[in-house]
Amino acid sequence: MNRKSLAFALLMMMGVFIFACKPSDSKLQKAVNEKLSAIPGITADVKGGVVTLNGEVADEAAKSAAEEAAKAVSGIKSVNNNITVKVPEVAAPVVINPDDVLKKTLDSAYAAAGFSTVQVSIANGEVTLNGEAKKSDLRKIIQTAQEARPKKVNNNLKLK
Repeated sequence: MNRKSLAFALLMMMGVFIFACKPSDSKLQKAVNEKLSAIPGITADVKGGVVTLNGEVADEAAKSAAEEAAKAVSGIKSVNNNITVKVPEVAAPVVINPDDVLKKTLDSAYAAAGFSTVQVSIANGEVTLNGEAKKSDLRKIIQTAQEARPKKVNNNLKLK
């Protein structure tokens, strides 16, 4: 009888040690939140070692990264990924100015900026820049052409 009691007590102690070695949900919650801190907009709940992710992210890559980060925490049994991906907003259609408006706008803008060596030709919404320009002015010249809302800008400028 003494051996049975000793064996039973030993089994009970082993059970207590094994149960005590499991991380608590609060410790798992903290570890998961640390892993997810790099991904904004996500919350995590841990119950019984199961993580439930909620929130909204910009793309599928962020959603997958959050799930993988949660799975990487030792002691997590499974992950329920309830994260939603934001639907991108539809941009307003680009309005292309007519050729005569483009020509008038660019001629006056380049004259005002002192880019007298830049010639502008326009056909079907496409602006073609010819002539010479300083390398330091190129960005401003191209930007001005793009702000006039053409279909396309062709740069044939020779740099000084």
